[in-house]
Amino acid sequence: MQLEHSFSVDAPIETVWAALVEPERVAGCMPGATLTEVDGDKFTGQIKVKIGPVALVYKGVGNFIEKDEGAHRAVIEGSAKESRGQGTAKATVSMSLKDEGGTTTGSVVTDLAITGKPAQFGRGMLSDVGGKIIDQFSSCLSKKLGDAEPAAPASPATSATAAPDTSKPRVVEQPPEEAEALDLMAYAGGSVLKRVAPIVGAIVLGAIVFVVVRRLRG
Repeated sequence: MQLEHSFSVDAPIETVWAALVEPERVAGCMPGATLTEVDGDKFTGQIKVKIGPVALVYKGVGNFIEKDEGAHRAVIEGSAKESRGQGTAKATVSMSLKDEGGTTTGSVVTDLAITGKPAQFGRGMLSDVGGKIIDQFSSCLSKKLGDAEPAAPASPATSATAAPDTSKPRVVEQPPEEAEALDLMAYAGGSVLKRVAPIVGAIVLGAIVFVVVRRLRG
């Protein structure tokens, strides 16, 4: 299925672009996600998902297959498998940014293939959930980029010695507290209510009719 969303970040486009192509800078803004390793354009991690009382942990890998700095466009391919074999997820995510005079808007197109319990939500509900997640992500990113202090310019000699070693995978240092599980039912609350409301209404109406009939017979 294909899902389309948009977002806005209160920061210049170059700042947003630099953050989006560095998983370590943005992983903390994605609900339920934990980044474990970065190796060039590849990165590994996990995401915790909660569906009612059921908790799932998806472990997978992502890879930047396109980075066009001039067009501010990036494409990521990712795949993940639930740790207990309860399902899989594969996605190709295309992101593009646009300068809006100090504010950056972005569009996200996701080609998603998912199996297991989350597949029961269907395209419409997954789109609603995805939109709420991206809203939270962009809000967090706006705050993070807005709070970040610009780095002081370094001398050429200092820059040369401080350059990170990209020849080996980098194990990401984890915060003291693990990421809280992404509660899909909480994000899908409005959508779930819309689908369940007609059923609940029918049950309530049936109960009223049953009570009235019983009283008339009495």
